[in-house]
Amino acid sequence: MIGYYVHHQGRGHLHRAGCVARHTAQPVTGLSSLPRPADWRGPWVRLPLDTGGTPRDVEAGGRLHWAPVGHDGYRSRMGMVAEWITRERPSLLVSDVSVEIAGLGRLMGVPVVVAAMRGERLDPAHVLAYDLALGLLAPWPAALPEPGWPEHWYAKTLHAGAFSRHDGRPRLTGAPRSDGRRRVLVMLGAGGDDVDEARLAEARRSAPDWEWTVLGGSAGWSADPWPLLCAADVVVTHAGQNALAECAAARRPAVVIPQDRPFGEQRATGRALAEGGVALVRPDWPAGPLWPGVLFEAVRLGGAGWARWSHGDGARRAASFLDRLAGPALKEASCVA
Repeated sequence: MIGYYVHHQGRGHLHRAGCVARHTAQPVTGLSSLPRPADWRGPWVRLPLDTGGTPRDVEAGGRLHWAPVGHDGYRSRMGMVAEWITRERPSLLVSDVSVEIAGLGRLMGVPVVVAAMRGERLDPAHVLAYDLALGLLAPWPAALPEPGWPEHWYAKTLHAGAFSRHDGRPRLTGAPRSDGRRRVLVMLGAGGDDVDEARLAEARRSAPDWEWTVLGGSAGWSADPWPLLCAADVVVTHAGQNALAECAAARRPAVVIPQDRPFGEQRATGRALAEGGVALVRPDWPAGPLWPGVLFEAVRLGGAGWARWSHGDGARRAASFLDRLAGPALKEASCVA
């Protein structure tokens, strides 16, 4: 049994867990505050939220990220994970992502894999999690590594490349518009956004030769954005790992606008995309008059660069990585039993 902790912020952690769990040889139990997805094949442990109230001393003097003192939700959450570990004796625990869950698993004698993230990860809490991990799972290619890591982190990292629930899905061909306008799809994401309705309206007015479709924010989300992705002449997106993986699967030209996130994660991802010539990266949402030129430049760059970001088999490679690391612990548990 492999345990897979899924952070509740945004959709990316959940989609990634689902992609990997479908390919592992061992059964996978999800542990999360999110509801059990309809297509999740294994068990699911619903955890209480560790937010609300007035959290105190959450960083433990800078050594952790979120360990509030005296918080009932946090205490119950960690207790449920510990109880599950004691009962199920997992061969491996994946943390995507929580320093505290990674630390708890390792303190209870379970090998841990941490889903790596780009950005400034040399703070004491990240160093603790990355150091104690048996392996690191990086959803980006080895050709575009995160710079500045200690050598022993690189040595135990699987660079799986980006992977998406749409990998391997036939790419659809959208019917051309009768009025000749091209299509732009804006994906705002579920983890927060920096774009308001006024700026979207200004972009539409400035590029009237384009049909604009928005997903996320007040526009709502689509359970299956694949047809819209494939039909888009350009996708405008933030630099969240899941959104980029979906763009990569569709191989669509993209304008990537990193948003401000803790530890500079999206800014670091944007730099990697720009250095690799994968997509057009802009540091901020362009002013209205700039949009026609920005969209033209994205079309000129094209979407072929996504093949350098995602090879299409990342989830299978990640699953094999987890099965391989879980193997020794599984054999040891069988011998003890």
